[in-house]
Amino acid sequence: MIIEEWEEYRYVESGLSTFIAQMADSGLKDMVEHVCNTGGKRIRPVILLLASEVCSGSYSQSLGAALAIEMMHSASLIHDDLLDQGLLRRNLPSAPEKFGPSKALLCGDYLLAKSIEFISPYGETVVRDFGIAGMDMAEGEVLDLRLGEANFGESDYFECIYKKTASLFAISASIGAYTGGADEGLAARFNFFGNSLGTAYQIVDDILEFLDVVEGKESKCISETLPHVYMKCMSKEESVQKSLDAVKLHVNAAKETLNTLKACPARDKLFQITDYMTVDMLEII
Repeated sequence: MIIEEWEEYRYVESGLSTFIAQMADSGLKDMVEHVCNTGGKRIRPVILLLASEVCSGSYSQSLGAALAIEMMHSASLIHDDLLDQGLLRRNLPSAPEKFGPSKALLCGDYLLAKSIEFISPYGETVVRDFGIAGMDMAEGEVLDLRLGEANFGESDYFECIYKKTASLFAISASIGAYTGGADEGLAARFNFFGNSLGTAYQIVDDILEFLDVVEGKESKCISETLPHVYMKCMSKEESVQKSLDAVKLHVNAAKETLNTLKACPARDKLFQITDYMTVDMLEII
């Protein structure tokens, strides 16, 4: 799957380029450009546009919301690098490493504020869900700081990754549905899809980090992972297998939910993204 060739990806890229070009040269512009142009696949905003398409929406209706999602995600990466003392991200210096922690923090603040501006036209339900996801992500990072504690168990782990990772996938899908005209029930199905995909993706990322096969990322601090949680009571091999079983469970849930949606090219792409973010990534182990 070459997502860079998708029309949805190019539309998001064009929107980001326009936003950056219109920024005042206040000292933040270089930082924002660095953070937003480090080779990301724009998966979350693309999911939003595709969800809107499934619900008969248009790119022009949904682009502002998609950019809001990407701004929040980019801010979260800065904060993650500050917490983990990240040195490299996607084979480039992290924002704190390149610009210093103080300037990176301010860049994150700017991106969060810009995300609010982008999301504000979409109405009370969307804005509320967006705000709740932002709070969830902060709470998830706090929980992540407890992962190494002896009493941090499986249920704590899944609460953590829902909040810090899956919640943004979930609202990417459900907000996309809302911008396409979906009612609350249909948007809830998209939310469940995004939650399942985001959970599976984070577990895959954990497995790859646990097995030390992550490329393009370097941090001074190493996060605990789901296999680490399982290794408190089982062997390394068993912990990896149990983690792989969890990936399969959540991938199946995501695909089963997609099967309840209208068949169309946009839904086909959501199936492709689901595999790309999960089972395809595991082929290297």
